[in-house]
Amino acid sequence: MTDDDDDMAAFSDKHQRRVKVTAWIVIAALILTGGGATVISLILG
Repeated sequence: MTDDDDDMAAFSDKHQRRVKVTAWIVIAALILTGGGATVISLILG
């Protein structure tokens, strides 16, 4: 890849933010639909 580091950094930041938002939405959806016990047990160990 020959892109500038600044461009890649900006893309990486946006990508990381999108991944975090998506993960939280999925976790919330699982809790609301009854899969909360599984999610909580995975998070808490």
